[in-house]
Amino acid sequence: MSSIVSSRNPDVVRRAVEVLNAGGLVGLPTETVYGLAARADLDSAVNKIFHAKGRPADHPLILHISHSSEIHRYAVNVPPEAISLAEQCWPGPLTLLLHKSAEVSTLVTGGRDTVAIRVPANECARNIIDLCGHSVAAPSANVFGHVSPSTAQHVLDDLGDRVDLVIDDGGCTIGVESTIVDFTTSQPQLLRPGGLPVEDLELIMDRELAMPSGESRASGMLASHYAPNCSVVLAQNVAEARAMHEATPNSRILDHWDNFPLYAATLYTQMRQADKDGLGTIIAVIPPKSGLGHAIVDRLSKASFL
Repeated sequence: MSSIVSSRNPDVVRRAVEVLNAGGLVGLPTETVYGLAARADLDSAVNKIFHAKGRPADHPLILHISHSSEIHRYAVNVPPEAISLAEQCWPGPLTLLLHKSAEVSTLVTGGRDTVAIRVPANECARNIIDLCGHSVAAPSANVFGHVSPSTAQHVLDDLGDRVDLVIDDGGCTIGVESTIVDFTTSQPQLLRPGGLPVEDLELIMDRELAMPSGESRASGMLASHYAPNCSVVLAQNVAEARAMHEATPNSRILDHWDNFPLYAATLYTQMRQADKDGLGTIIAVIPPKSGLGHAIVDRLSKASFL
C-alpha cells in the first residue's frame, strides 16, 4: 500500500528523493495539480509512469526542474523570447516546448526531438527536485484521460499502490494544469491554455500567440481528456444550466461559475465528488474566454467530448 506523508514533515524531502533515486514514483504536489514524478534519467522509472497511468507511450511527459537556470541542461537552441518568459514566469504554471538536449530520454518525449519543461511554484516540489540533482518527469497523477488530481487523496483514489509515496500538501492553489507554449515553431503557439493566462504571456512578449497547428505533441492536446465517469453537459449561462438541471434527473450544476480562480481550483474536485455521489450528469456554466476562463473552457470542453 502506498504511504502518504505531510509536506510539513521535516523528513519529507529526503524520503521523496530516496524513492526517486531508487527508481520509484512519487505523488508530487504542485500549484496546478498533483504530479506522478520519476527521475527523468532513469528509463525504468519513466516506464513505470506510463504503466501506472495507462498512458500511451507516444504521449510526451513534462520535465520539472528546480530553477530556470537549468533550462540549457535539457534544451538546446532556446530562443530569447522563451528565456524571457522563463525568467519572468518561473516558478509558475507555464510550460515551454523546446528542442531537447541529448540528456533527455526519448521515452520522456514520446519519441520526439522536443521537450516540455517547467519550474513548479510549489516549494516542496522544487526542494525535492533540487536535492534529487536531476529533472523529474511528472504528468498528472491519475489514470490517463481521467480527471486530474488536486489533492493527495485523489492520487491514492486513482493509483493506489502503483505510486510508492504521496506527499500531502493540501489542495492545489490553481487547480488546472500549466499553460503550454511551443517555441519550436516559426511563431510561438499556444498548445494548452492553463494556469497562466494567455493575455499575461502576450503582454510580456508584446505579440499574440498563434493557435496550435499540426499533430498532438504535448500533454492535454487530445480532444477528449480530464473526464469524470458521469456525463458533462455545457451551458452557456446560469439560466440555461438551471433549466437543464430541472429537466435532467440525477444531475448537479457545478459551483463557483462566477469566480474564475475558485472555479478552476475546485473544478476537478467537484467532478470527482460527482462520481462519488453517483450522479449521472454534471452541468457546467461556460465562463467567458478571458484570464483563467480560457483554461476552464478548455478542460470542460474536453471533459464533455463524446
